[in-house]
Amino acid sequence: LFECELCGSLAGDDLAVGQVLMVREARERGYDPLVYPLVRVLDHIAGLRVTRAGAGAKAQTLGRIAAASTPDPRLSGFRLVSWSVQALAMRLELAKRAERSLDVQYYVIHDDDTGRALLRALRDAALRGVRVRLLVDDLYTADTDPVLLGLAAYPNVEVRLFNPFPVGRNSLGARLTASLLDFGRVNHRMHNKLFIADGAMAVAGGRNIGNEYFMVHEEANYIDLDAFAAGAVVPRLAALFDQYWNSEHVFPVQSIVPPEEDAPALQATFERRTAGSGVPLPMPPAGARDVIGQRSITEELAEGRLQLIWAPAEAFADSPDKVIHHQRRWLPGARPADEPSVRRGLMNELLLGRQEVLLSSPYLVPNADVIEDIREGRLWGLTITLITNSLAATDEPLVHAGYRRYRREMLDLGVELYEVVPSRVRRGSDLGSFGQSIGRFHAKAAAVDGKVLFIGSLNFDPRSEKHNTELGLLIRSPELTQQLMRLAEIVKTEAAYRVRLNRDSGRIEWTLPGRAGGETLTEEPDSTWWQRLLLNIVAPLVPEDHL
Repeated sequence: LFECELCGSLAGDDLAVGQVLMVREARERGYDPLVYPLVRVLDHIAGLRVTRAGAGAKAQTLGRIAAASTPDPRLSGFRLVSWSVQALAMRLELAKRAERSLDVQYYVIHDDDTGRALLRALRDAALRGVRVRLLVDDLYTADTDPVLLGLAAYPNVEVRLFNPFPVGRNSLGARLTASLLDFGRVNHRMHNKLFIADGAMAVAGGRNIGNEYFMVHEEANYIDLDAFAAGAVVPRLAALFDQYWNSEHVFPVQSIVPPEEDAPALQATFERRTAGSGVPLPMPPAGARDVIGQRSITEELAEGRLQLIWAPAEAFADSPDKVIHHQRRWLPGARPADEPSVRRGLMNELLLGRQEVLLSSPYLVPNADVIEDIREGRLWGLTITLITNSLAATDEPLVHAGYRRYRREMLDLGVELYEVVPSRVRRGSDLGSFGQSIGRFHAKAAAVDGKVLFIGSLNFDPRSEKHNTELGLLIRSPELTQQLMRLAEIVKTEAAYRVRLNRDSGRIEWTLPGRAGGETLTEEPDSTWWQRLLLNIVAPLVPEDHL
């Protein structure tokens, strides 16, 4: 709590802490505290330039390559990117080849080998005259504040933070503690992941920027999925980026973390903090193909033509105003129940399924309405397959507790349920080299009737539905959907146990897929007794809306 310097009272509501800090800042700058809020607004307007993705993408090399690869300007071209090495190389190559603009939006950019490599690639592009706009959610920036300030000190670079924490910048714990009275705001985060080069090519999907998303972390790594995109959908993705970039919930990093040094000193800090560790990042071997048989995008870019799958597609994202709509429903103009959202768009498509629905989500917590949808689908014979993390694989055990509340009921309804297990991931030859790290699942995707697929940042849990903003692609392509189904089959057979309900004993069992009479477990695979005990104690106490 803070004591107000005007009236001496303690901060006691969502805005009080910010008001106290504003009073202190006003006095430091020599303004009357009563008029200083207007000064801050004017400062923000002056410092937060409204910018938008420019037109004319075909004038740059990437735009010409995209145009040369396009069979029909009304269609969008895609490639599923499951290979972690390729996913990193693709982003770095796009940054290297960009000539006009880079628009980059992520929930997390870690201060590690891959995070620093990407930030240096953005710096290099800016030095070539490329306009760089980097938008990062502010939840996990405690370690990267100096690096983001340093990057923003270069010409042609703007760095902005979404829904920032004004105090407690030194650690996540300090931020959350200092923001307890403002929890209704800071609990809403920007979970979108998007990378756009020259307004011509884009990458969207589940990966954040950090070692664990690109198979180079020593302790834990993710099975994940992105989509590379070109063609008609990219201008829509650029417009969605602009919507966030120019949102009132976004602030320049310098306004949240005031620089204490001049630009050359900040740049020097950036250079020092992002210097390579000496360990080279893995790159795709020349001529190598991924598990689907696709060549490296970096090689195809060098050849000037991309082999993509072309199809009609839609891109959609939650409004950045989701930050306030769930906080202040009583306000005039608050979000109506039927406002479009990524979750609602996906559910509408899933409900059209008549033969088969596949859904993969690392964090899976269906609600009562979803259970009723499953029940109705099963009545007309719909096959429903779900893939998620096991207790041993998840990095969010409380979310797993929410999932367990519905697991038995889903099995009883006939859902085909698969849980990714670390020991199986390490043995899966088609999933990458996990070594001794924990193998986890992070792909967020869906397929409907073998014809339509979804890929994006959306987890199927209450947090994504109610608290976080999300971004997704809906692609109407039987060929691409079959590729997703093939990837899902590899995960099921090489990385997961199938979960079943033994009708005789009433117990839940875990079996190896496709192996009749094979190993059957009656406890959560790879889990310890302590994990199971703790979960049994804590699970009933966790409110589902906070998972």
